[in-house]
Amino acid sequence: MATPFDEGGAVDLDAARSLAAHLVEQGSHGLVIAGSTGESATVTDPEGFELLRAVREEVGGETLLVFGTGTNDTRHSVELTKTAHELGADAALVVTPYYNKPNPAGILAHFEAVAAAAPELPIIAYNIPSRVVVNVPPALLAELAQIDNVVAVKQANNDELEQVEGLALLAGNDDAFLATLELGGAGGILVASHLVGSQMREMWEAAQAGDLDRAREIDSGLRPLYEALAVTTNPIPLKAALEITGLVPSGALRLPLVPADDEQRATVAAALERVGVRPVTS
Repeated sequence: MATPFDEGGAVDLDAARSLAAHLVEQGSHGLVIAGSTGESATVTDPEGFELLRAVREEVGGETLLVFGTGTNDTRHSVELTKTAHELGADAALVVTPYYNKPNPAGILAHFEAVAAAAPELPIIAYNIPSRVVVNVPPALLAELAQIDNVVAVKQANNDELEQVEGLALLAGNDDAFLATLELGGAGGILVASHLVGSQMREMWEAAQAGDLDRAREIDSGLRPLYEALAVTTNPIPLKAALEITGLVPSGALRLPLVPADDEQRATVAAALERVGVRPVTS
């Protein structure tokens, strides 16, 4: 879930509540708070926890809430994971440590420490080498699967999209959602679902029913939006789309991310029109 900010750069909790309710109404089984799309790099720990509390209050106990606790400091991730568990998160999303470039032994030790911080909390490993530089190949994911509460992988390396025994497979990129479903994967942690959640839910339901032709048909119609939301760094295009559609009052981002320029915004607006997304009305 994107983190709404007001024009002054403060977290807009009212907008966050509204956006969370919209996502659930449009078919999301759950929400990720303080993930990459939520600009976790520039959201402070207290702000993230405040978001978690507010969204839980808004959507109730039936909606799965995942909290992003992955950092490049294992001790920090351990404390975030403990607190997220205490605050009622249903799972933690843990990205591979970035910048440090840990070797496989370090990655394994990191996940072991984070998982041990809250043994009852399910952990979703997040492999996104385009952002963290380091890739977690299937063989290493299989080792992570041996940790009792590491239960799933958000796979954002499309070249290594495959089932790993012991881990539920979740698409990390919108354009890999269909392929993940075709492989029998569990679903996805997605961006376009902010805007076309009901269609993406229908894709998932069609795949569960064995109707892959219908899933492929829906996916084909959504491709222009996937492409537009990748016209520059996520979540810049998404924030533009949320503002254009009126789903948030402001598409503000925190530096070093800057708003979409005129050309990028036009690309997003054209894609929204092409897939039939109109501004929300009160």
